[in-house]
Amino acid sequence: MPPAETSGRLAELEALISPYGSALVAFSGGVDSSLALALAARALPEGQVLAVTSDNETYLPSELEGARSFALSLGVEHLVVDTRELDNPNYARNPANRCYFCKSTLYSDLKALAEERGYACVVDGANKDDEGDYRPGRKAAKELGVVSPLSEAGVTKSEVRELAKLLGLPSWDKPALACLSSRFPYGQEITPEKLAQVARAEEFLRTRGFRQVRVRHHGEIARLEVGEGDLERAFAEREEIARELLDAGFLYVTLDLSGYRPGSLNAALNKPGRKKKLPVVG
Repeated sequence: MPPAETSGRLAELEALISPYGSALVAFSGGVDSSLALALAARALPEGQVLAVTSDNETYLPSELEGARSFALSLGVEHLVVDTRELDNPNYARNPANRCYFCKSTLYSDLKALAEERGYACVVDGANKDDEGDYRPGRKAAKELGVVSPLSEAGVTKSEVRELAKLLGLPSWDKPALACLSSRFPYGQEITPEKLAQVARAEEFLRTRGFRQVRVRHHGEIARLEVGEGDLERAFAEREEIARELLDAGFLYVTLDLSGYRPGSLNAALNKPGRKKKLPVVG
């Protein structure tokens, strides 16, 4: 993206946020929400931006410190809450539209918090590419009036990274990181114990230098997805990896030869010849 075009893009995004006067930003610490928070901090008066992170069983513990540090670097107040998505049985049952119930709970709580503390809107980091994949959470965001400036301006994921790099955001090249509930096949119940298994396994793999990693939870089986460039290393380190994941409670540990694929469990939604429809609630 040429410098002039980049500057124009930033101005366009800031112009979408500034009329609100104040904003509560749903902030996970990923590159998308980091850019949304940075833009809000640039576009709005000092003291008129609140970053809120939901820290619960679906969030990797190691992510929280990075989120805190980034908000502090912007001079933005950072609030950590627990929105308790698992308390909703419609979410815990893990239907194909699970994300709808997650985002409905999250954004309802954030909207109430914004109203209580006097912030004009709730902002998220959804981008244009999020409109393409199966994303039932986007329905909840629209129903609750969440402002999505990146999506509204048609900013793609690659543009998000370009803009984040231009602004010097430390997360500009951070691997994508969806909530831990995305590690479970639709229809498999999600519990705190299962989430703790996944969190332990992925934190371990990160300490060993695997940047793009998913541990998909198939009951007794852990299906490990790593970036294509790390497949050989994962196989070479299979004994150490298997030992840790077995100790975490899995009975079998497998390495997916296709490597990491965003939303790989969504493949089951449109599998040719599938006779049984995946459960949907509501």
